[in-house]
Amino acid sequence: MRVTTCQALQTVSAASWDALSDAEQPFVRHAFLAGLETHRCLEGHGWYSNHLLAYEGDTLVGALPLYSRDNSYGEFVFDWAWAEAYERAGGRYYPKIVSAIPFTPVAGPRLLLGSNPTLAQAAASTLIDHAINLAREHAMSSWHCLFPCESQLAFFAHEDLVIREGCQYHWYNQGYATFDEFLSTLNSKRRKEIKRERRELGMTGLTLEVVEGAAITPAHWDVFYAFYCDTFDRKFGAPRFTESFFHDLNAMLPGSPVLFLARDESGYVAGAFALRGPDTLYGRHWGCRKFVKHLHFELCYYQTIDYCIRHGLHHLDAGAQGEHKIPRGFTPRKTWSTHWIRDPNFRRAVKDFCARESNHVGHYIQQLGEHSAYRISDAN
Repeated sequence: MRVTTCQALQTVSAASWDALSDAEQPFVRHAFLAGLETHRCLEGHGWYSNHLLAYEGDTLVGALPLYSRDNSYGEFVFDWAWAEAYERAGGRYYPKIVSAIPFTPVAGPRLLLGSNPTLAQAAASTLIDHAINLAREHAMSSWHCLFPCESQLAFFAHEDLVIREGCQYHWYNQGYATFDEFLSTLNSKRRKEIKRERRELGMTGLTLEVVEGAAITPAHWDVFYAFYCDTFDRKFGAPRFTESFFHDLNAMLPGSPVLFLARDESGYVAGAFALRGPDTLYGRHWGCRKFVKHLHFELCYYQTIDYCIRHGLHHLDAGAQGEHKIPRGFTPRKTWSTHWIRDPNFRRAVKDFCARESNHVGHYIQQLGEHSAYRISDAN
């Protein structure tokens, strides 16, 4: 099996790439990843494309999104303390290489392998070995694979790889017919809190809109992009996605973008952006031009939950972190990442840390379960 590297995904056939991936995950589609490159979303943020491609003869049978990194921003698996310790010990942590979806803490396939199980196993082993050898040959400190889906963890059962666990908060549709039916499964306290928040927001006179796919006009994107930039200006620095990337999203992923917007008599005041897959809605970004109490929860959680119910979607992934999601009907779930560290002594230290952290994550998820918003008989 032959492995090559690719620094511009647009040079790879979109059909060949997408034939390897699962259509339920928009973030690994060729259009999304190539769009990050062509719309200059990666420039200035320390993401340098170096994707791995596995061929059997002339046929693409496996791929691994891969980026060289000179920082850890936009990864959402935090290794800043590792970097500091590594450099305190006299090493150079950056550059490193990372297999991830830039700026996107969404679990999914990282090894793109097609449907032939024999070829998939061979391609997975080859790509993992090649990534490790690439880091070793270029004297990089490490290779990190972030947010692989649980079904692919077996591929990473490599003696030199450390698995790290984390936690996110997701919402699951239990076949609800309406938002009110979902509310009826919550305990009295949480149900009343959500109704009160929605009632108080309703008294502001704001109008809420859901616009999706081809119905999203350039004017909608202009408005949302201003909200998006404002959030980054106040909290995170320079925006990651460019305006042209948003404008081209529906052409890249037809029918997938969804905007949840709020307006008053003067115009739009806030918006949230999501991408829709066949069974999942992925809430990604939010912004506003003025503070309105409860509006963030309404657009990012209640409207997206209602959207999932109305469209028969099973799952809402509303992004990383946020214990405040638990009282609103979200449940904790584990996430994973895998790490190869070149220095064997540091690797042992990281492995020990991850083992202790994993124990903490398990206890944390158990404790969160004790604070579920659901009635005991309806707990997910």
